[in-house]
Amino acid sequence: MVGIPPRHIDFRFPDSMPKYFYGGNATATTFFAMLSAFFPPGERYFMESVRPFRNKIHDESLRAAVSGFMGQEAIHGREHDRLNELLAQRGFDMKAPDRFVKIGLSFLEKLPPSTRLAATTFMEHFTALLAERLLEDEEFRKQADPEMIKIWQWHALEELEHKAVTYDVYEIVGNSRTERAAAALASMLVLLPMLGITWGWMLAKDGQLGNIPDNIKGLSVLFGPKGFVTAILSRLPEFIQPGFHPDGHDTRELEDHWRENLFAEGGELYEEYRNH
Repeated sequence: MVGIPPRHIDFRFPDSMPKYFYGGNATATTFFAMLSAFFPPGERYFMESVRPFRNKIHDESLRAAVSGFMGQEAIHGREHDRLNELLAQRGFDMKAPDRFVKIGLSFLEKLPPSTRLAATTFMEHFTALLAERLLEDEEFRKQADPEMIKIWQWHALEELEHKAVTYDVYEIVGNSRTERAAAALASMLVLLPMLGITWGWMLAKDGQLGNIPDNIKGLSVLFGPKGFVTAILSRLPEFIQPGFHPDGHDTRELEDHWRENLFAEGGELYEEYRNH
């Protein structure tokens, strides 16, 4: 009804898929393996931050949007759990990022409920920026294994579809710009060091930390002057600007394109979606 449908997809990861599925590069691949491990606990944190405020929502459209958000996030967690099992079988240490992210989120869980929700809105802003970047950057996507990239494209589309939901709930709670800034700062202080430590740990466990050519190439792809992550950093401060709203940056045309590209007859995920 509100354009946020939970989609059950039967993702297929063939045995022939290479371990280092992003351009044969261990450093970049490990970054995405780490993100995949972060997603299930993170999605649960997002849902739990919204849950205490559901009884304050009286607008039927927003109630439906929250239901869609909950459904999409639950399925994201489930599918990344499945992917994480596969990545563990391929030799990645997937227990460490799961453990580290849970420690980081445990600090954020001690915040007051409205601040936890504000932290969720900041992290949803960050993931929406990553999603938009992924769906717009064809050259970046071409470097990834063609089967592996499908789960990331699906996840990215749905992040854009529900990017404003938690913020709309937060506006009902009160929406303090000061609280938004504090929540964003707390999130970065907790999560950024954890991200760096976890990434380094996973590379070391895989014997790839100190593989200088691979490390330099992976860091350049992600954090170089034209890197995947670098490109979105300048937009993170939008979150604390007066009048900020996720829908202020219109991605509807991009979403329409990818719904067609993925789920229309003949689309990249048409069979996987239809047959589930």
